[in-house]
Amino acid sequence: MRLGVPKEIKDHEYRVGLTPGSVRELAADGHELLVQTGAGAEIGFSDEDYRAAGATIAGSAEDVFSTAEMIVKVKEPQPTECRRLRPGQLLFTYLHLAPDPEQARLLMESGCTAIAYETVTDRQGRLPLLAPMSEIAGRMAIQVGATALHKSAGGSGVLLGGVPGVLPGKVLVIGGGVVGANAARMAMGLGADVVIADRSVPRLAQLDDLFGPRLKTVYASADALDRLVADADLVIGAVLVVGAAAPKLVSRAQLGRMRRGSVLVDVAIDQGGCFETSHATTHSDPTYLVDGIVHYCVANMPGAVARTSTQALNHATLPFVQALAGKGWRRALAEDGHLRDGLNVHDGRITHPAVAEALGHPFHDPQALLGV
Repeated sequence: MRLGVPKEIKDHEYRVGLTPGSVRELAADGHELLVQTGAGAEIGFSDEDYRAAGATIAGSAEDVFSTAEMIVKVKEPQPTECRRLRPGQLLFTYLHLAPDPEQARLLMESGCTAIAYETVTDRQGRLPLLAPMSEIAGRMAIQVGATALHKSAGGSGVLLGGVPGVLPGKVLVIGGGVVGANAARMAMGLGADVVIADRSVPRLAQLDDLFGPRLKTVYASADALDRLVADADLVIGAVLVVGAAAPKLVSRAQLGRMRRGSVLVDVAIDQGGCFETSHATTHSDPTYLVDGIVHYCVANMPGAVARTSTQALNHATLPFVQALAGKGWRRALAEDGHLRDGLNVHDGRITHPAVAEALGHPFHDPQALLGV
């Protein structure tokens, strides 16, 4: 199969769909690799590195999209990229379609087959291709939140770890999944006073066993969140409903009860955000104020640590790329129901139930499309 890797064009997005190491593996499998010039240059992967691994260097994104059978990316295709896709072409990348009807419309109009990293599952019901970026985003959430608390950034001037004689800052993490657990780990490492809230009592028990008494766990009732949000210096939104829009867990009214200069970091912004006052921002302009509360809502947080993120993502995605390229997408999806869960769009139809519900489109069962 001919695989194409375009350069990412989202604001300050330096990750790349395939590393030279992944290219080498795929070339050894007999596939043809076409990589846009400069695709990995910002994170230390030169065109020469890709040539040495077995790739051909393309002069433009148009060259990649017009000739590749399968496009491997990181972030959701931007409108210009969607318009370059064509019927019968396979797209493998993050999509996050639930809060993005325009992208969904363009993908449907293109006639392509689009498989989303974030809805591929595994035998334990986890999301193996989302997990590495969730780990990074969770850890980054504390870094960026701590910086946003600086007075120079509009924050309240609280040092999360405190100092002898001064209490540490209070961190509330809403959601006990991969993002939440990693955020809690980092916050505790800084010496903050950390509470994690979730609606799964078994998950709270796991977190209690994992971190011990340094981490406080709370069932995420509306009453508990109301009290905890008002008391927090930093709130991390770390909720996820697979394929669907994130629920709104912090209202604008609650902001009025927070200390001015407190910070909200919405890691769920890719799925529409879990704070009522959230809207997507970029690394160029990452924060804004609402009622004196700092909001950080960058939709591609791991792009800030692009080299680490690219390597971690490729470790997870490469076996799936190999399966899709080696078997063809129809056979690969027919044989692997977990990879089939990643199918979001095919031939103008929405093929994931949560995405279809969020967008108000009919759901088309991928098993029926594949004859499985």
